[in-house]
Amino acid sequence: MKMNDINILKAALASPKKITIVPHKNPDGDAIGSTLGLCHYLRNSGHKATVIAPNDYPEFLKWIPGENTIVKFDTQKTEAKQLLNESDFVFTLDFNVLDRIESMKPTLQSLRATFVMIDHHQQPADYAKFMYSDTSMSSTCEMVYHFLGQLGELDKITPTIANCLYTGIMTDTGSFRFPTTTSTTHNVVADLINRGAQNAKIHNAVYDSSSISRLRLLGIALNNMVVLDSLNTVFITLTQKELDTNNFKKGDTEGFVNYGLSLKGIVFSVIFIENGAEDYIKISFRSKGAFDVNEFARAHFNGGGHINAAGGRSDLPMEETTARFRQIVGSYQSKLVQP
Repeated sequence: MKMNDINILKAALASPKKITIVPHKNPDGDAIGSTLGLCHYLRNSGHKATVIAPNDYPEFLKWIPGENTIVKFDTQKTEAKQLLNESDFVFTLDFNVLDRIESMKPTLQSLRATFVMIDHHQQPADYAKFMYSDTSMSSTCEMVYHFLGQLGELDKITPTIANCLYTGIMTDTGSFRFPTTTSTTHNVVADLINRGAQNAKIHNAVYDSSSISRLRLLGIALNNMVVLDSLNTVFITLTQKELDTNNFKKGDTEGFVNYGLSLKGIVFSVIFIENGAEDYIKISFRSKGAFDVNEFARAHFNGGGHINAAGGRSDLPMEETTARFRQIVGSYQSKLVQP
């Protein structure tokens, strides 16, 4: 963020304010970690701060300190709207276009509050007065750490804040293995551990809490995997019936798409998950190397994200969606198969 904007924000936050902090719909570890980490800092600094999420999130994130104070817009709409309408500032974290909050969008567009965006995705919209956008960052949690550094407030990072921020960095970097994990990322993580982040406990809480139903669903997903050898591509399908049969809960399919990239030679992995309640197919894209799934998702599946990780959706039935995908991906053969 520009130093002039930092100075203006620092002056504005010198006195108590009413602040709401909003992540994207279906928030993940980075969204919940960054919003709660920032929320704890603001509360400790004397502000009335509340995280308002568009909807619920996976069970494996519900241990994060302060999670029980999050207001869910879809089930607590009256309380959420009152908090938003009273806000002096609205921080939007881990998304950069208001479409990512879906049903909350009209409410946020009607507010007179000052908006602050902190995000690391590509092609940000211009709805925020103060914008900290950096696509080179590993995660929004890493950006919140640097934001506190720009404010001169790193010494205000408590063990609680450190645990929140470590969670988002760990999950968004795939446990520090994705290309966006830099030496700076490792330095930030080291400092968070020094400030009280319990790295081993966080890893266990997020990754070692599977149910037998989730493991069975993973088996079905892998059995459904289709390998397109000539395109170095795999895709996985999960129908609503398969989800229901295996007692699906939000977050159970987290990470399934990454299994495709574990196959030798595969550079593009996709998972299609049927959402019967909302009548669409949720799509996750992952890639290795230079293949840009952000561009692919934006061009064909009403989505976007990062070069190597993106999301999208299809309003067609599963069979038609996968047939369309096969047709589209064939035109990318020169980018997927290198000599």
